[in-house]
Amino acid sequence: MENAKWIERLNMIAYKINDLKYIIAIKNAFSMLLPVIITGAFATLFSNMVFDSTNGLAQFEALRFLEQMKPITQAINYATMNLMTIGAVFLIGIEVAKLNKVSDHFAGLLAVISYIATIPTAIEVLFEETPVPVTNVLSSNYTGSRGLFLGMFIAILSVELYTWLSKQEKLKITMPDTVPTNVSRGFSALIPTILTVSLIAAGAHLIFMITGLTLYDIIYTTIQAPLAKVVQGLPGILLLMFVSQIFWVIGIHGNQMIKPIREPILLAAIAENTAAFEAGKEVPNIINMPFWDMYMSMGGSGVTIGLLIAVFLVSKRADFKEIGKLSVGPGLFNINEPLIFGMPIMLNPIMAIPFILTPLVTGTIGYFATAIGFAGKAVVMVPWTTPPLISGYLATAGSLGAVATQLICIAVSVLIYLPFVKASNRALAVEPETEKEAEVAAAVE
Repeated sequence: MENAKWIERLNMIAYKINDLKYIIAIKNAFSMLLPVIITGAFATLFSNMVFDSTNGLAQFEALRFLEQMKPITQAINYATMNLMTIGAVFLIGIEVAKLNKVSDHFAGLLAVISYIATIPTAIEVLFEETPVPVTNVLSSNYTGSRGLFLGMFIAILSVELYTWLSKQEKLKITMPDTVPTNVSRGFSALIPTILTVSLIAAGAHLIFMITGLTLYDIIYTTIQAPLAKVVQGLPGILLLMFVSQIFWVIGIHGNQMIKPIREPILLAAIAENTAAFEAGKEVPNIINMPFWDMYMSMGGSGVTIGLLIAVFLVSKRADFKEIGKLSVGPGLFNINEPLIFGMPIMLNPIMAIPFILTPLVTGTIGYFATAIGFAGKAVVMVPWTTPPLISGYLATAGSLGAVATQLICIAVSVLIYLPFVKASNRALAVEPETEKEAEVAAAVE
């Protein structure tokens, strides 16, 4: 009874967190941003593996013409990966506006304008080893993945401020009824827009005058970089996975719960890797979004591809086998809700243990295999539905070591699930006897 109350309380807390307006906005925005990131990542993959004359197919004389296509993929990569924060700001602005019931697309544009108003528009470049100031430009530090946290903050702040100002009747410019609706709406938004952008830009400048630091410097050094260091370390990513699995076990979509923390950090990490790979530099991050999918979610949350194999190997339960057959197709594409809710794993004390444990073990294997150089680091953001082995090959731009590591992780996951599937067989064997005892007890009563 106490366990049931504890689970109910945890459910209530989880639902309250999941229903927070800004959590919803960030989750929805990053879901919409994902196709853009994948587009940029695949442009990088083609740029280096097909159109590159040093490492790609274009190195062969017969295919040398492919090199002419490389500027196309480089342009796509720049338009997607180097402008990731701009896209995120626009989409978060739209999502917050929807929840506030104000003009959403205009709010997205307002969020972008407000963000650009807070960041420096001058950089220094080296010309013959002499720093030369260049004005009226935006550094990729601000438009790429490193600006994500400041962008999220400004997007939310600007739209909330605009929403509040728009509700102040004294600030509305009322036009005669003869004026077209679109024109009238534009004038009614004029003063709130001016005030929103002006206040945010003035606040950013004031902070710079007082501290000598830009808002970007403050947010990145105090929040984004430390949080990234935690999540991109092995203990941090294992803790995040552990929390996700606990939520799954009590009946809540674990990935959705941790998404607002996971997505900005791990997507920024793969964006950094992609940029380094494209530039021919050392790839910096072991842990990123594809790492999570490649080693910690094969077959779906809990690395349930191992559970499927274990069921077909040793299960004597007809219900497990039927659910397993139904789950093979989706499982190959890392969709495992049929297993989680059909077997079920949810609220199942036998299956919950390997479900929580397996991704922690496989994630550790993947981390050390990458750290020692056996598996390549992920440099391409592949769709999470990409089947295992194929995902490892594509995400690492052709690392066979990553594919071998995935095979090792699958084998280990099977070994972890096997004894628990066997335990489920024993539970089934006891069940008829228990039912008979219950019938006798009822007759006695």
